[in-house]
Amino acid sequence: MIKYIIKRLLMLIPVLIGVSIIVFFLLRVCAPDPAPVVLGQHATEASMQEWREANGLNENIVVQYVNFIKGAVTGDFGESYYTNNSVLNEIGSRFPATIEIAIFAIIVATVFGILIGVVAAVKKNSIIDNASMVLSLVGVSIPIFWLGILFIILFVKILGWLPASGRIDSMLRPEGGTGFYLIDTLVQGDFEAFKNALWHLILPGVTLALYTLAIISRMTRSSMLDALNQDYIRTARSKGIGEGKVVLKHGLRNALMPIVTVIGLQFGSLLGGAVLTETVFAWPGIGSYTVECITKSDFPVIQAVVLIIATIFVLMNLIVDIIYAFLDPRIKYGKRES
Repeated sequence: MIKYIIKRLLMLIPVLIGVSIIVFFLLRVCAPDPAPVVLGQHATEASMQEWREANGLNENIVVQYVNFIKGAVTGDFGESYYTNNSVLNEIGSRFPATIEIAIFAIIVATVFGILIGVVAAVKKNSIIDNASMVLSLVGVSIPIFWLGILFIILFVKILGWLPASGRIDSMLRPEGGTGFYLIDTLVQGDFEAFKNALWHLILPGVTLALYTLAIISRMTRSSMLDALNQDYIRTARSKGIGEGKVVLKHGLRNALMPIVTVIGLQFGSLLGGAVLTETVFAWPGIGSYTVECITKSDFPVIQAVVLIIATIFVLMNLIVDIIYAFLDPRIKYGKRES
């Protein structure tokens, strides 16, 4: 297993190099020149040349890429063109917001997705099964940004139940801490602020979760139907084991492998998918910040965000493979790979 993990971590290197090459050269070829965007429309050609020289944009593009890789290896992604602050500091201040909404979304999607999928499989071809699959199809089909707007109209404008934007009311924002407001407010014992932060999280979190929930529920139903038709299920039922125990212990446990795969991959996707959700709900995470930086051609920030998300996505795949070994002891990665 250790050899397998080391091999997968080494495979991360060419993947990240490939991602870095694509994003670096696409920005230089397709994105607008950042000099007039940063300096403004009244900037002179001389001032723009001076700015490009100061930021290394006048050098050969291959030299620029090599310098970028050298910095990235040491964790130095440069400075934002606009704030002149470290890119890692800019991302780090916003990353907890994105992780918080992604974790909330994956929990909601996993709990309700598995529940709906199991019930649909047990009640195969019933009204419940058909209704759940129709709702899953709708959840997969509706664009996130449109769904978010609908939720704002319904739950904010019409019903007035939930706030439309932000993470927490400004007067209740916790000082210091981890940046995860739910954790910080609990640690500080400020339950009013915790409730307020949770209330702000529900609408964007559920919006982000629905697509993943639909995927998980469909996969759970498919895997459960396959598991429930196996001989060991019929044997368990013939022994008089209760139906609930048969479904959960024997059926769901053996159906978890593909479900875990989907959950792991979807969590990585949620970090990228949060771009639209954060933009619609003005959620101050790296998604909305990346959109802002794209419109401003802030190359260092865009490059860093893409590499970080790519790293997380690959690591999630590795974590899923490791979980496989615990779910199914027959899987021995180290022996298979040797």
